[in-house]
Amino acid sequence: MTDNSLVGKLEALLFIAPMGVTPAQLAEALQVSRNKVEEGISELLAHYTSHASMHGLRIQSHNGKLQLTTSPEVASEIERFLGLEATTHLSQAALEALAIISYKEPATRPQIDAIRGVNSDGVLKSLLRKGLIQEVGRAESPGRPILYSSTPEFLQQFGLNSISELPPLTESIIEDSDISHEEDDRERSI
Repeated sequence: MTDNSLVGKLEALLFIAPMGVTPAQLAEALQVSRNKVEEGISELLAHYTSHASMHGLRIQSHNGKLQLTTSPEVASEIERFLGLEATTHLSQAALEALAIISYKEPATRPQIDAIRGVNSDGVLKSLLRKGLIQEVGRAESPGRPILYSSTPEFLQQFGLNSISELPPLTESIIEDSDISHEEDDRERSI
């Protein structure tokens, strides 16, 4: 069992952090071992999970970084309190591209186009503008296409703590979409 004061300190640091932080950054700030931080985070996660109905907060994990965020269950109350417009809806095309990116992570535009069967330039620009996807590098294939992955904002928007919470793909979906292949033959011809 971790020292309760450490758990409280971790919660406070996650609360004030303007963006996701790594366990190593937390360990350095608190001058404790990374193992102690990971134990404390596990306790904090367990607390938020076991008392989910009592809390409007949760810990989100994305690409090795942690962030304290609001629970999706209180989104409408937060929007009303802050006077925000209702969240914009995503088109079917945007949802398709977002699903491909989040399951394949990272994915290139040619891979997304090959799976969807249509050009995805406009959809990707829209998802980038909304902050739901990000450019994370370039593929080592011909033309060095941009690699896209999901963002913490994507997780927040869809009420996920991490990508691992996405529902599993069924075999028929994988076979139909060819999402399981690293490179698509059509991508090489582009």
